[in-house]
Amino acid sequence: MTSRLAVIAGPTAVGKGTVVRHLLAEHPEFQLSVSATTRAPRPGERDGVDYFFWTQKRFDEAIANNELLEYATVHGLNRYGTPRKPVEEALALGKHVVLEIDIQGASQVKAAMPEAVTIFIQPPSWEELVRRLSSRGTEDEAEQEKRLATARIELASADDFDYQVINDEVAKCAAQVVELMS
Repeated sequence: MTSRLAVIAGPTAVGKGTVVRHLLAEHPEFQLSVSATTRAPRPGERDGVDYFFWTQKRFDEAIANNELLEYATVHGLNRYGTPRKPVEEALALGKHVVLEIDIQGASQVKAAMPEAVTIFIQPPSWEELVRRLSSRGTEDEAEQEKRLATARIELASADDFDYQVINDEVAKCAAQVVELMS
């Protein structure tokens, strides 16, 4: 398999992170691109490992210096972006790079790097998506409602992606992603 860039996106709570963690554990030839964000770390998250936790000022500097492959404001609150240099360096070394990003960012990456494979992770059902969001307990009710409103819009953009995979079982979903990359 030649060096590829995979963009994994989908609505909140669909299990993108879980699928990507499984993929990386089973396939060491894949490397996750660490995103930058202006949101506060969740319990257990580490700077430079899970995300680069940047200030608004640092994020503004990265935009001004064209250091980001893509960036967006998500759920009307925080900004997220993909630092360009680590992605370009990993691809140049022949590695397979996985970006786990939002819908807006996926379209920016596809515009900047048309060779990227874009994969939309679908929930098995709307009800299951709602259940996953409420059961993880990381957002209050108002934030959950905001995320679900965003999810409805995001689900409508699934056809803009190269492929769609339903996350009804993590291992199966991750295996389908690997297959689509080859």
